[in-house]
Amino acid sequence: MILTVEVLQSIGANNAILQGPERRGRTASNHQGTIFQILQVDDFLSGQGVILYFIGSAGASPNQASPEHIIQLDLVGTAWALDAFGPVMANGGAGLVISSQAGHMMPMSYETEQQLATVPSENLKELDIVKHTAMERSGNAYMVAKRCNHLRVRTAAATTWGDRGARINTISPGIIVTPLAYDEFHANGAGYQAMIDASPAKRVGTADEIAELGAFLLSDKAGFITGTDILIDGGVIAAMNSGRFGLTGNR
Repeated sequence: MILTVEVLQSIGANNAILQGPERRGRTASNHQGTIFQILQVDDFLSGQGVILYFIGSAGASPNQASPEHIIQLDLVGTAWALDAFGPVMANGGAGLVISSQAGHMMPMSYETEQQLATVPSENLKELDIVKHTAMERSGNAYMVAKRCNHLRVRTAAATTWGDRGARINTISPGIIVTPLAYDEFHANGAGYQAMIDASPAKRVGTADEIAELGAFLLSDKAGFITGTDILIDGGVIAAMNSGRFGLTGNR
């Protein structure tokens, strides 16, 4: 999923960080640095001043990676980024984590969600749902990681980010036409087509639609929105919750 520097510039971003897998972190002023490979994170951040905008798009899909890699990148990596960037966000700044509709697909108990939301980031991999359920297969790891994204952002919005006067939200795209999606289509085309057919929109989404929502959430127009997740999935989760679609196909 890509939200470009041009989108940030269109809302007046002067100092923003993009965090993503296997790609360069960039600011609107063209700073280059591979965030996950920087050893002295504090030194890096201290040279940036306050950060007005942050976008976390780190993610590996179930058909691209092992459960261990997905948990390390999608779950722990995102939690670490929220911890690291919260204390340097500007008053009035905003952050956005690109999650997934998959975060709405695995039922969890209240106790499990509270653990994912609040335990220190360094202890996340010790939770039972991570050590056992997530490690059964990459699909499970992806669903757990994306739900954890929602929960960690909610906590950050009410604590570290909120204390700085900064907002942070997640968006959960459905099936969007990207290179990552093509990998998924090749691996499970029939399953994804069934999902599309069951959705009210009956189509895939576009990267432009995700970018438009992202730009809105980062802008002052969304100044009263923080700590929440917005589904942009064409109604796939609505179809699942209404009983019209299940992960093994139509019911």
